[in-house]
Amino acid sequence: MSYIYVVQMNIPAEHEAEFNRVYDTEHVPMLSQVPGVQKVSRYRLEKTNDPKMQKYLAIYEIDSPEIVDSPAWKEKGEWGDWVPKIRPHTTERHHSFFKKIP
Repeated sequence: MSYIYVVQMNIPAEHEAEFNRVYDTEHVPMLSQVPGVQKVSRYRLEKTNDPKMQKYLAIYEIDSPEIVDSPAWKEKGEWGDWVPKIRPHTTERHHSFFKKIP
């Protein structure tokens, strides 16, 4: 694993339960099947000194940044309820890649 792909976002409180259900039972399992994805971990913000920090964080351990542009990522990422029911409600989405320092 040479890279992490970090995804941060917010979701309105009224959609939070469904967001977590879909993320945990559909989105993460599907994206975990993409070749080059080694591990996926999710986090919920507990404390920060940055009032603009997003509440949710997902860290994808991946072999290369190109993985998220692959047809497999697109196919798996759009499977299920994510695109029609969840993505439209997400806000302040940020996507970043970090390379591991040897």
